[in-house]
Amino acid sequence: MSNLILLNKIVKSIIDLNDKEVKELVEEAIKIGISPIKIIEDGLSKGLKEVGLLYEKGEYFIPHLMIAAEIFKENIERLKPLLSIEEKKDKILGRVLIGTVKGDLHDLGKNLVAIMLSINGFEVIDLGKDVPTELFIEKIKEYNPDVVGLSALMSTTMYEQKNVIKALENSGLRNKVKVIVGGAPVTKEWAEEIGADGYAENAIEAVKIIKNLLKKNDEK
Repeated sequence: MSNLILLNKIVKSIIDLNDKEVKELVEEAIKIGISPIKIIEDGLSKGLKEVGLLYEKGEYFIPHLMIAAEIFKENIERLKPLLSIEEKKDKILGRVLIGTVKGDLHDLGKNLVAIMLSINGFEVIDLGKDVPTELFIEKIKEYNPDVVGLSALMSTTMYEQKNVIKALENSGLRNKVKVIVGGAPVTKEWAEEIGADGYAENAIEAVKIIKNLLKKNDEK
C-alpha cells in the first residue's frame, strides 16, 4: 500500500468515526516509516477538518464532532513522543487556554470551541468548567498562552469574565495575552465594556476571531 493511499484511508476512517480502524492505520503508517508530522497533517488533521466542514454544512452534528475530536486526540497522543521539538513548534498556529468561569457548570459551548480550535491547528489547554479566577491566572503564568477564552453560559456568572480580566490587569499579565469571551448571555457590547479583545457568538466565529487577533499581533 502506498503512503498516499494509507493516509487517505486514515482521513476516511476519521470521517467514518471508526476509532479502531484509525488506530490500526496509524500504527501501520508508523511501522512503514511515514513521518509523524505527515501522519498528522495529511491524515489525522485532514480527516478532522473534513468532519468540521460536514458539521458546518449541517450534515454532521455535535456528537459526531465530539467523537472525531476524541479519535484525533487519542492518536495525537500516540504520535507526540515521535515528534521533534522543532516539528511541534512549526505546526502550531497558537496556544489557547480556555475554560468556563467560576460558578458555571456548563461546558458544551466551550468544548465545541476547543474542538474547532484543535481542528484548525491550535494547541488548546482546556481547564474545564467552574474555573476560579486564581486558576486562570496560575495557568496563564504556567503556559504563557497567546489567547485566553472565557466562557459563561449564565447571566449570573458572566461577571466572572470581568473578574478574570481585572485579575490579569492586577497581575501585570493583561498586555501579554489576548482575551476572547463568549456564552449565551454574552454580547459584543459586554465584551467591549469589560475590556475583552474579542467576542464570539459560536465556535466557528471563535476560530476566525482568534486567527484575526493573532494576525494583528504579528503585524505589530
